Amino acid sequence: MTKGRYRLVIAVLLFALGMINYTDRAAVGILAPQIQRDLHITPSQLGWVFSAFFFSYAIFSFLGGYLSDKFGPKRTFGVAVVSWSVFCSLTGAVAALFPLIIVRLFFGASEGPMNSTTNRMVTNWFPRKETARALGFTLSGQNLGSAVAAPLVISLGYFFGWRLAFVMLGAIGILWCVLWLTFASDRPAESRHVTPEELAHITSDRSEAILPKGSAPLRHYILRQSTWGLALGLFALLYPLYIFVSWMPSYFTNVMHVTPAGLSVAAGVPWIGGFLGYFLGGFISDLFFKRSENGLKARKTTTIVPLLLATITLSVIPSVHSVTAAVALFTLSLFALSMGTQSLWAMIHEVTPVIYMGTVGGFIHFLANMSGVIAPALTGYVIEHATSGYASAFWIAAAVGLLGGLSILMLVHNKRIPSHGHNPSVASLTTGRS
Repeated sequence: MTKGRYRLVIAVLLFALGMINYTDRAAVGILAPQIQRDLHITPSQLGWVFSAFFFSYAIFSFLGGYLSDKFGPKRTFGVAVVSWSVFCSLTGAVAALFPLIIVRLFFGASEGPMNSTTNRMVTNWFPRKETARALGFTLSGQNLGSAVAAPLVISLGYFFGWRLAFVMLGAIGILWCVLWLTFASDRPAESRHVTPEELAHITSDRSEAILPKGSAPLRHYILRQSTWGLALGLFALLYPLYIFVSWMPSYFTNVMHVTPAGLSVAAGVPWIGGFLGYFLGGFISDLFFKRSENGLKARKTTTIVPLLLATITLSVIPSVHSVTAAVALFTLSLFALSMGTQSLWAMIHEVTPVIYMGTVGGFIHFLANMSGVIAPALTGYVIEHATSGYASAFWIAAAVGLLGGLSILMLVHNKRIPSHGHNPSVASLTTGRS
């Protein structure tokens, strides 16, 4: 089976999971008008529903990274995907605001391990020189899932009602889990499908995978300045993304007056831009990396420039009155945000040893996903109470983007991590290129 390139099977499985993950996650925002009507929920209350998901999601993104390091990504994903599929289905059974918030809390906790465990799986299965492309491809499934979600979820909601739509979406995750448990393994060395040649290729630039006794402990990587700079940068990239996931369908419905039939296109097309940003961004980031004498500087460039582009588009969105122009700006913004996000994840690989990747990546993801707690709730409040409504929400997101760019520029560095003795593997890892 795909002799010599079995790692691509793993990438395809992760890509498919990304699609399922974001389809399930985006469903509540897409079906929000129906849910609001049936459960009599105000915009502010809906904002708390969105934020409930991200509150538990952020916590378990950190715990998920730890679990993937301790028990392996295969088992972690198996438990997580079954769990979130069950709670996705249970969303269709709620009859009031409070039960909806509770279900969303458990749903978010189940989805929490997604990105940090994906990061760990890519670390295990791909050489460093392919990291950005692998992450770009696997994470692009999330945006394609959001693009597919709009027409799929709207159709399911139209023909079967919003309650049964959630049940059907949950069933898809269970089917994926069967494939995952059949074909995946934690490491290429554990798979009978991986040839010795492919294993040698994967591990060819992994001298840093094993840290000798006396090297810098995990707490140094958690507490250092660069980790917090990366977390603030990812916070800024995710803040507008979570506004789009939660509120973009409502924006097109309530502000741009798009019909339900048109919403499947208006709310779906921008995510294709996100898909392309992840997919093409991986190649661009790796190209800069290969041609640069400073690997970390290359990753920073391909993160900060897209983030600044996104802040510009966010500032302009409130001033346009054409649906076509709004869709184009959302699409460009998602392209830039996605390109910057996958490049930032690749940057984590440049300054973190492989054995700590899941935990450190999970910690960064935890801090960054506080944006998911703040952005949906704050946006709901602003929509309901501010005179400028959605415009203020987009301007706040643009300001956050500027602060995130500065954080990456000023806080993320390639200084050697303190250790109890000289460790060439750590030194090479924390100075960019090996």
